[in-house]
Amino acid sequence: MAFLLGCYNLAVFLVYAWDKLRARRGAWRVPERTLLGLAALGGGAGAFCGVYLIRHKVRKARFAVGVPALLVAQIALATWILLRLR
Repeated sequence: MAFLLGCYNLAVFLVYAWDKLRARRGAWRVPERTLLGLAALGGGAGAFCGVYLIRHKVRKARFAVGVPALLVAQIALATWILLRLR
């Protein structure tokens, strides 16, 4: 399960990187709703890396604040689930 989650987060990061590349070239972009949706569906870590490592969408509050909040919520949920399984 952790492997699949890691692969999904890598894919989310790559979508953010691809969108950044498209933005620099002035080409068609991935909608913000899609980027945030990918983050909300378990890709918080990949989105966080996309926002802060490649500095994509960092000026937008939805991304600068929302993505870290999603990541914290996902970590809290994963921790709660793992503690309940003990």
